[in-house]
Amino acid sequence: MKDTIDYVVKSTTEYIEQMPKSLRKKYGQFFTSKETAVFMAELFTIPKREVISVLDPGAGSGILSVALIERLQAVPSIRKIELVCYENDPNVLDLLRSNLEWVCSHAIKEVTFQIVTDNYILSQMDNYNLMLGAVLNPRKFDLVIGNPPYMKVPKDAPEAMAMPDVCYGAPNLYFLFASMSLFNLKDNGEMVYIIPRSWTSGAYFKRFRQKFLDDGALEHIHLFVSRDKVFEKESVLQETIIIKVKKTTVKPDSITITTTQSNADFSQKTVFDAPYSTVVNGEDRYVYLVTNSEEVETLSKMNNWADTLPSIGLKMKTGLTVDFRNREALRDGVEKEAVPLFYSQHIQDGKVVFPVGKEHEYIVTEQNGLRQKNTNYLFVKRFTAKEERRRLQCGVYLARKHPEYTEISTQNKINFICGLRDLSECVVYGLYVLFNSTLYDSYYRILNGSTQVNSTEINSMPVPPMSIIEEMGKELIRIRDMSEASCDNILRSYV
Repeated sequence: MKDTIDYVVKSTTEYIEQMPKSLRKKYGQFFTSKETAVFMAELFTIPKREVISVLDPGAGSGILSVALIERLQAVPSIRKIELVCYENDPNVLDLLRSNLEWVCSHAIKEVTFQIVTDNYILSQMDNYNLMLGAVLNPRKFDLVIGNPPYMKVPKDAPEAMAMPDVCYGAPNLYFLFASMSLFNLKDNGEMVYIIPRSWTSGAYFKRFRQKFLDDGALEHIHLFVSRDKVFEKESVLQETIIIKVKKTTVKPDSITITTTQSNADFSQKTVFDAPYSTVVNGEDRYVYLVTNSEEVETLSKMNNWADTLPSIGLKMKTGLTVDFRNREALRDGVEKEAVPLFYSQHIQDGKVVFPVGKEHEYIVTEQNGLRQKNTNYLFVKRFTAKEERRRLQCGVYLARKHPEYTEISTQNKINFICGLRDLSECVVYGLYVLFNSTLYDSYYRILNGSTQVNSTEINSMPVPPMSIIEEMGKELIRIRDMSEASCDNILRSYV
């Protein structure tokens, strides 16, 4: 039986080589490697029963199903395996069917399979929403294994309309599949999915997270250190994780988090057990992907603070001006009615330097939405390179440095923190202490694996009371050292 997965890998590789990636991308179709499939199959806790039912939504060539069948063949108590695969890409259906037929003919235990060519989400819309056409007792499964399609759909797409309780804006098919798979499980059944990590934070996925993590319990998370090694034959640069979820409202004390450099060798993995309440935290159900005790300590230190920026009258916002959409308003030099337009290049060594001699440093516009008051701000870069040491890179902007202007503008590749009232210089410097510290940078990296700094997530992060922020700012002004080490020293006495 052990050579069956190699047979499927070989046939899948031949399919990939002859099928244009552009055609497969249309279906959000990326194939799982053998090593990943075997690892995912090993994560299941197999129930002790004679007949096991398995669901593979978006089955592709069937590699995940086959990996799990191989695992189940080795369990003595199992007599029969019932597999249901959903796949509606006509290009891969023949390959899927031939692979499963070959596996069944070589299995040492009874294996039956059914291929459903309907749309996985739409075919269950009535059952999911308890609508008029719902089946009284829809089929539920012991195990679900999946590599769902990764593809955004419009907010009015049929799939989005079919699952309104988890959708906000234009959803991605992968989390609709995950939510439907949890629905398809029996109570205490398990699902193992390989999906992007983007769902773990942010307002966009909030409704999905709340339902998914209320109805199920995360038991295992696997992280890949290298993005480009997950789908090696596919050239996919996607921040991808593997999750194991049990359908239960009872949460475990801890979650196992494993890490490997790539999908090539899962034997060389780190293993860490983190408290469940640390990983899944807060009303928004953010998932903090900690990998060691130091990161747990980072979260516990910051979670001692009950405030957020909005609760103390502050807020991070995204820069106002999309420069390429307002080319006619951009200017390279000073002229009448022009105001400064700040870019990430103006953030240098903790300060905002202007001008720096770049093009389009000024803007002339009467649009109120592109201008903001010339007051004190903390500017924070929205984008950093993956290899950069810090994710949070910020600079203090002081209005008194540019007294000739009553208004300024900010490009949308930076964020800025402002207040309900004008911020004192002490508050701006205090915010700099927070956002330039190692503690805050580590916290944000745990919260968000992307290179983009999102204002929604920053506004959800814990902060100390305003009085402490002011005191930290006074200390930084006094010592005049804007380094990370200096910020760490100041913050340490307040944590």
